[in-house]
Amino acid sequence: MTANEALPLGVLASSLIPGLIIFALPESRIRLRTALNLFGAFAKLVLVGVLLAGVSAGEDYGFRHSVLPGLDLVFKADALALLFVALSTLLWLFTTLYAIGYLEGSPHRSRFFGFFSLCVTATMGIAMAGNLFTFFVFYELLTLATFPLVVHRGTPQAMRGGTVYLAYTLGGGAVLLTGIVWLHGLTGSADFAHGGYLAVLGAEQAGPLQIIFLLLIAGVGVKAAIVPLHGWLPQAMVAPAPVSALLHAVAVVKAGAFGVVRVVYEVYGVEFAQSLDLLTPLALAAAVTIVWGSLRALAQEDLKKRLAFSTVSQVSYIVLGVALFGPLGTVGGLVHLVHQGVMKITLFFCAGNYAETLGIHKVSEMDGAGRRMPLTTVAFTVAALGMMGAPLTAGAVSKAWLTDGAEAAGMGWAVWVLIASSLLNAAYFLPILWRAWLRPTPAAWPEEYIPRRGLRETSALLLWPPLVTAAAVVLAAIFAESAWSPLAWARLIAAREYLAAN
Repeated sequence: MTANEALPLGVLASSLIPGLIIFALPESRIRLRTALNLFGAFAKLVLVGVLLAGVSAGEDYGFRHSVLPGLDLVFKADALALLFVALSTLLWLFTTLYAIGYLEGSPHRSRFFGFFSLCVTATMGIAMAGNLFTFFVFYELLTLATFPLVVHRGTPQAMRGGTVYLAYTLGGGAVLLTGIVWLHGLTGSADFAHGGYLAVLGAEQAGPLQIIFLLLIAGVGVKAAIVPLHGWLPQAMVAPAPVSALLHAVAVVKAGAFGVVRVVYEVYGVEFAQSLDLLTPLALAAAVTIVWGSLRALAQEDLKKRLAFSTVSQVSYIVLGVALFGPLGTVGGLVHLVHQGVMKITLFFCAGNYAETLGIHKVSEMDGAGRRMPLTTVAFTVAALGMMGAPLTAGAVSKAWLTDGAEAAGMGWAVWVLIASSLLNAAYFLPILWRAWLRPTPAAWPEEYIPRRGLRETSALLLWPPLVTAAAVVLAAIFAESAWSPLAWARLIAAREYLAAN
């Protein structure tokens, strides 16, 4: 085995092996559990850094293992894979630190961090999957690894939310498998390829390929929370805040959106998908989801549920960018995969801080929170403004490219969808900010778990992760044109996809 074959496996092992060891640890081994978590996170960071440098220099990294004749387990660390891998690796590090602080003194931490590590391993497998078979294996592993995290608290409400989550995601997996098996019958085993690999079938297979596309998109659309397949996401908000961050920013919804990207660009090919009239319906589904998610967010009093419906809306920006049929839209969608993750994880970290420090769970309880927790609220404000597309935020970069992509594709209606979404984002975020900064502080908080000590507003492990990710929201905009920015990487991917299509 060469080094270029071993590196993708190392990325998987850096979270899998620590996770398996953590499962066997007694609850009292706090330091060893923490050390294993951080060792895995930093080891993965180093390995991903090596892959990023190599791929940017033109190196190929991949591994293939034959499971059955004509059925291979394939990993490839290409530019598209590494966009998702790098995002998940960085955010996993911050989520790990946050979870260590959040779960301090809680029971079942070995079980939590064991499944947490399996979840990240599955995400890495999805990102680096080189064919639909490998993608499906890790896609279903992600479902099974996240279910115990959703129901971690074990309350009746948690079990109900977990049951809904499992029903949706396993159902989506069954639909996805149906599409994969049907497609395998038409083409045999085939790896993902720039420009897709189905164009050789020609127009005579248009009918079956359109139905298969619907099955594949419906299968991944469950995790991507495309309306009407989104019902599990608000129900899963019963999970602890680190799990919510994991679901919304690091793993599950991103895995669904990433699946849409792979199907459109590297199974069908964007040119062939357009010739089959598949992209406009996909864009319309994304537009409906964007508006519907925003409208539902407006009606939510529970803070985490408001953020959940915001995710329903925001993740479909990625799907819209993919469906706009042009490199500008592709860049906008891909860069939003990163930017939305950073913004949304900041918001969920902050929501967790409010809940764990002051017992705040509802928007109406946010009065004066900015005075009591100014640093947390600054981080929340930056991320919320980014979601609205305010200047000098990551969200502004995404929306600018998506708008340009819509205009270049002749889809003027999509520009109005983006404008409407930004206005709706302001309508459900600004009241929170107004309450936090401008309303008087109440006589007593709902439940003050962590009293303030001088300038310390909450636990350091709860405070630093959202401050760092909030800074990243601004830095991603300021340094958008730098060579190593998410935008530069998205441009590289778009150039390769459209060059291969032509």
